[in-house]
Amino acid sequence: MGAHAPKLRFCLIGAGRIGRLHAANLVDHPRARLASVVDQDGNAAADLAEAHQATASTAPLDALAANAIDAVIVASPSSSHFLYVHEALEAGKPVLCEKPLASDPEDARTLAALSRDSGIAMMTGFNRRFDANHARLQERLARGEIGSPHLVCITSRDPEPPRYEYLANEKGALFTETMVHDLDMARWLLGEEPVRVAAFASNLVEPRFAELGEVDTAVAILTTASGRMARIDNSWGSAYGYDQRIEVFGQGGMLQSGNVQRTTVELHDQRGPQRDPVPYFFLDRYRESYRTELDSFIAAVLDRQPVPVSGLDGWRATLLAGCVMEAAKSGRIVEVPPPD
Repeated sequence: MGAHAPKLRFCLIGAGRIGRLHAANLVDHPRARLASVVDQDGNAAADLAEAHQATASTAPLDALAANAIDAVIVASPSSSHFLYVHEALEAGKPVLCEKPLASDPEDARTLAALSRDSGIAMMTGFNRRFDANHARLQERLARGEIGSPHLVCITSRDPEPPRYEYLANEKGALFTETMVHDLDMARWLLGEEPVRVAAFASNLVEPRFAELGEVDTAVAILTTASGRMARIDNSWGSAYGYDQRIEVFGQGGMLQSGNVQRTTVELHDQRGPQRDPVPYFFLDRYRESYRTELDSFIAAVLDRQPVPVSGLDGWRATLLAGCVMEAAKSGRIVEVPPPD
């Protein structure tokens, strides 16, 4: 790429933890420029914008319509995703939206259809697909090294639960904010749409969450029409750190993507072998995947490459999260509506 090649000018909506990560990645990317930062907290927007020589605003809809913006990253609270993605697409701006694409499955479906019909690139931010280990597993699976998948097992456990105050505003967060990542991975690895789900959930980490009707531990089982299955287990109480493991079992063998250790150093003494612990926080574990995700989105916009995680993917994962939540609450097997 030449020194004077055009850069995508980004509007970043959301100056919180994940917004700051996206801002740093935009600044480091050779084909991007952080042009504006938008947040309802004017001080947060101003601080992040000043750190990266961008403009600050508390008016997202005005910023989205600006001619000085080529593309958008939505990293605001989940309840606002639908509005901002919808407005970005209406303004003709390609958009990368943090998961979930929308809180309501029908809203996510609307966004997927709008992107498809308009031809404007929209990407759902399921960053785990871009983790080097998970991506390599999927590549080898697609190559047929173990034949077709029979059983996908996904373990995703956080070291601590979110704040009580956060759960008061984000209903069903274990399913819509945590498991939604794993549901997307399950679809990706199964290679087929799940048609029914069963689930169980409990309060085993923080009993106070029951006051809000929330849970902190869950297991979900998904099946496809051909009989392929996926099992997902989630917890917000992993004492040993951020536990992220995937196993795909098929007739020809098994593929695994295991935990990443902080270092490869091991101590061997009278107590036996000892390794450094796994990362404690999701940004420690998946930081590089966000850079690869951004690179893929920019390639989709500037080079007309296919969007690797589409609006359809965002809609189906949100729909599955709702079905799993219903199954856990009702104790029944829930049928998953098919794609159009």
